[in-house]
This record gives sequence, C-alpha cells and structure tokens, in this order.
Amino acid sequence: MIAENYFYSIEHHRTTTIKIKRSIFICILEYVESIESAKKFISRISKENKTATHNCWAYILGEKGNVFHSSDAGEPSGTAGKPMLNTLKSQSMTNIAAVVTRHFGGVKLGIRGLIEAYSLSVKNTIELKKLKKLVQTVSLHVEVSYEFNDTLLNQIKKYLVQIKNTVYTDKIVHTIEIEFINFDRVERLLFEYQSRGKLKFTMIL
Repeated sequence: MIAENYFYSIEHHRTTTIKIKRSIFICILEYVESIESAKKFISRISKENKTATHNCWAYILGEKGNVFHSSDAGEPSGTAGKPMLNTLKSQSMTNIAAVVTRHFGGVKLGIRGLIEAYSLSVKNTIELKKLKKLVQTVSLHVEVSYEFNDTLLNQIKKYLVQIKNTVYTDKIVHTIEIEFINFDRVERLLFEYQSRGKLKFTMIL
C-alpha cells in the first residue's frame, strides 16, 4: 500500500520483458531529476532500439509529481504513453522516466490489448523491487552526553530518517536527518532539552 502524502522513485534503473501474442514489450525505468535528463534517457533508449516498431515513453517530475508528459510514438492515440503514465501515477511516483520498446510480432492486439500491454509492462517493472520513498529532510548536528544519549534517541526515533554519522569523544555528536514535515516538533523538543543543558544542536545549512 502506498502511503499518502509521499512520493516514490527508484535508485537504479530496472527493466523487464514480456511477450504478448508474439509482440515483445521491453520496459526500462530510470531515475531522472529534470526534463533534460528525462529526454536524454528517452532519446538514448530509442536510438539503441531504432529497429523496434515503437519506443513509447512517459515521465513524471517535481516534488509533487506535477510535471509529466508521455508519447504513444506511433501507436494509436491513447494506447501507450497515457497508460504508462497512469501506471506510474498510480504508484505515486515522481522523478521517473519509462520507455517501453515494442517489437511487433505480426498479431494486432487492438486498442484494449495495447492499453493493457503497455500498462502491464510498466507495472511489472515497478514491482521488481521496493520503491524508494522520497522525503524532504533537515540535517542537524546534535551534541549529547553519554548519559542522555539513549533518552534522546528514543524520543526522536520516530522522526528520524537516518543517523548519517556519529563521533564519540567526551560527548556524542550525531549528524542526523529529520523529515521536514516533522521538524517543528523535533526542534521544540531539542530546544527544551538544550535549555536544560542536556544537549546542544545546530542546523546544517
């Protein structure tokens, strides 16, 4: 189940191949951060498969997935690019580009058959591995005593994205990432502990 208010992508490109009524559909997904990088990816895959019948594509960008485009690349209108795009959207994905290369096998699939084939090709590729949740974070240095360290970590663990680094000297210094949507409540907690002399913290800009 995809959680609300989060968007997802992939860390490494992934690909699958399916065969439907002698047509071969090869889907490749790639992480992209800009329209330019999406177009470069689509162009590269299309050139690598220039003898294919079609190289249909879709991409989604932006923190809220609000930039997107798709192409049927010669397939009947609405049978390839849009179904691919809708499949990506159904998984709340962004910063993602998909190309489905089709090698026609001599048997026509019809409108419904094409829509299902392109959707399934993307769906199968998405499901190869768990998706990466994309979150905005705030980084902090937190200096805390050994005696108070466990208490601190227990208090903030549900808000932590990760502890990026820890240095042990006479104090413990953590470099941590907090989800942006939780930062206000974590900041209030840290200010309270800091006022009591339990720790010191600074934001990393």
